[in-house]
Amino acid sequence: MTQNRRAFTTRMLAISAAFLLVSGGAQAATAADLDKDSAQALTALYQSNPTAEVLARKAKAILVFPKIVKAGLVFGGSYGEGVLMKGSTVSDYYNSVSASWGWQAGAESYAYFVFLMSDKAVSYLAQSQGWEIGVGPTVVLVNEGVARNLSTSTLKDDAYAYIADQQGLMVSVSIEGTKISRIKR
Repeated sequence: MTQNRRAFTTRMLAISAAFLLVSGGAQAATAADLDKDSAQALTALYQSNPTAEVLARKAKAILVFPKIVKAGLVFGGSYGEGVLMKGSTVSDYYNSVSASWGWQAGAESYAYFVFLMSDKAVSYLAQSQGWEIGVGPTVVLVNEGVARNLSTSTLKDDAYAYIADQQGLMVSVSIEGTKISRIKR
């Protein structure tokens, strides 16, 4: 990534986070709230998508973001907080921030989950100063078609992501950058 593009992305992340905070979209949760909401979101995902539960059994860790709020009108962004689970234990807390610009309008909320399948992916998350999706470990977005073809013998990528519980309306064709960073709770 060029330095100008990185600087632009950083500015957009800051503007978008400020927009979401001012609009009331992002509420800082307590550790207990994040733990409870993440467990509920993961249970709901397993009930609606049995393939996710198969992935969970093989995953080294799972990032769970139970509520991401996204809003935009030309410029936009999203913010949410979540947990890193190793087995059934919460090991760390993270936030997810993205910025976007382009043709977009609306607001929505959703949950998302990233199943980290390798020690390499878990190490990268722990050692990076914030993981920019698209840089580092390969992430495959799991939709119905991908889920139909996943099995324990076909798992080859570093990470698999699910999006669930979408609410609201967001129309967009945009350039996005998502950054996941550790936070203290």
